[in-house]
Amino acid sequence: MSLASLHAANAPAAELRLDAKDLTGWRATGDWQTAQAVSLRPADPTQFDLQPGVGIYVNGPKGRTLNLLTETELGDAQVHIEFCIPRKSNSGVYLMGRYEVQVFDSFGVKNDKYPGLECGGIYPRWSLERNEFEGHSPRTNASKPPGEWQSFDIVFRAPRFDAAGRKTADARFVKVTHNGQTIHENVILGGPTRAAAFEDEKPRGPLMLQGDHGPVAYRNIRLQPLQLD
Repeated sequence: MSLASLHAANAPAAELRLDAKDLTGWRATGDWQTAQAVSLRPADPTQFDLQPGVGIYVNGPKGRTLNLLTETELGDAQVHIEFCIPRKSNSGVYLMGRYEVQVFDSFGVKNDKYPGLECGGIYPRWSLERNEFEGHSPRTNASKPPGEWQSFDIVFRAPRFDAAGRKTADARFVKVTHNGQTIHENVILGGPTRAAAFEDEKPRGPLMLQGDHGPVAYRNIRLQPLQLD
């Protein structure tokens, strides 16, 4: 089934658009701000120069601040999000505040230090006993150079629970598309990935944008609640 038909058949609620006119719709926002445009700083391409205005969310003038979480909480969802990072920067898009699709400067990198570190990777889980585990690298590197706008389109199925609150099915990335290329299909998540906002699992949760790992800009965020089988 195509994303278009999936969207039409399983869209029980209105799409939420976060258009960066201001920080309405987000929880504690730290130094996050809006801007009209970002560009790589000529003297230091690991940083952004910002053009004041609206339309883009930026994680502050220093590029390090609180993670940004939506006030709205979702379960099954289709997400479109566009992002831009400078050289060597790092962020992440967390479904339900728990399950990360990595944002990273991976231009020209086939495989990084461990699975899931690459841009578009499903970031690994972590424990003292196992360190990083259950990370998933993208099937292809679709990354653009630093300073260029990129996109993710994500179809996500939330974990399922019975009436007693026991988990009956794991969360799953049904499909992840990076700059128009499919990079994941049906990736099962045994639990929250590393650096999640929450260590537990629930039927619903906020979208989270990681803000403390380097400069990042986001725009054109669209969240469509779904009802998947």
